[in-house]
Amino acid sequence: MSERKIDNGEWKIENDLSEWRECELAQLTNKIGSGATPRGGSNSYKDEGISLIRSQNVLDLQFSTNGLAFIDEGQADALKNVIVESNDILLNITGDSVARVCRVPDDILPARVNQHVAIIRANDEKLIPRFLLYYLMAQKEELLSQSEIGATRRAITKGVIEKFIISLPPLPEQKAIAEVLSSLDDKIDLLHRQNKTLEQMAQTLFRQWFVEEAQEDWEGYKVYDIADHIKESIKPASNPLQTYKHYSLPAFDNGLNPIIEAGREILSNKYKVIPKSILVSKLNPIVPRIWAISSDVSENAICSTEFQVFKPKKESYYEFLCFLFKSDDAVGELEMAASGTSGSHQRVKPQDILNIPFVTPSFCKIEDYSLEVLPLIEKQQRNNKYIHTLQSLRDTLLPKLMSGEVRVSLL
Repeated sequence: MSERKIDNGEWKIENDLSEWRECELAQLTNKIGSGATPRGGSNSYKDEGISLIRSQNVLDLQFSTNGLAFIDEGQADALKNVIVESNDILLNITGDSVARVCRVPDDILPARVNQHVAIIRANDEKLIPRFLLYYLMAQKEELLSQSEIGATRRAITKGVIEKFIISLPPLPEQKAIAEVLSSLDDKIDLLHRQNKTLEQMAQTLFRQWFVEEAQEDWEGYKVYDIADHIKESIKPASNPLQTYKHYSLPAFDNGLNPIIEAGREILSNKYKVIPKSILVSKLNPIVPRIWAISSDVSENAICSTEFQVFKPKKESYYEFLCFLFKSDDAVGELEMAASGTSGSHQRVKPQDILNIPFVTPSFCKIEDYSLEVLPLIEKQQRNNKYIHTLQSLRDTLLPKLMSGEVRVSLL
């Protein structure tokens, strides 16, 4: 079989895969292992200290600091067998996020992992860490197929990881493949960082305008004065051939990437997502899930019923409403409302969200704020489109490079 080969932007024909060899992962690594949760569980976590990486921090090819936990020196010492080192690959091994994989970022070290995350440390004389990262991502479906179904959740055992077969090119080709894919991910990461800066700028302006500069004679209002709760139910399964852009909690946690699914793949009812709306999670997370929907959203967009859909009464309130929901005061209100509910997943009601208070001297100031931050939001949305383009390119190249169908020129 012939393979296409990348060489200075041109395709060439390459036939020789004879130098590629198949190896068990245990032969190529210096460590494979997972950790544990410190005694006392989440009640024992600290405000700062040594990072404790959990499954929620490991996304596909991306590390999330949302909900990153911290432990003290004593707790870390009890987990000294799972010290995380630079270039370690992290693999989720249990639960709904099983088989998600990323590389540890140096800026969260020192760190440990809990029992839901495995450290895979490549022997760099045999295996380039970034090549391993992309190989595991390309083989996610295979990893999922090998995950055992336990009493309550999926799990990938240490034995499965150790015996997992990798089709391995020579080190120079591993490096070249990793560099092609990393160049795309580096651009994606840069855009994510830029978006985070834009977000912080808009949040800073919100605090200045509506918290720090607030006056005693300002009027008090609530969200229901400027927004409506939209609850249009959709049954995707009734249109099995229709494709939908699905805004779900896992999609949010995996980098704000709605999933394209066919109606036959979505069994439960969903809510319709409309242009210039805002999705607010009903769950009570440490970091709220607020998803701002742009004006060019797909006509067949839906969201999980774990989100609530809110539409500003006037389009000129949209940016203000986004950052009101993200404000510390709003998050505190929702956490307080959720704390009165029972169950393992505390939830807020739509009315709790509609009752979030705020103060302003006039609705004109709300519109002025929205106008001020509009360029920041538009820049974010342009970045998001570019991110999706780069991700699509990477996801197209990934399996082809890892199978040898597309080769990287070493000339």
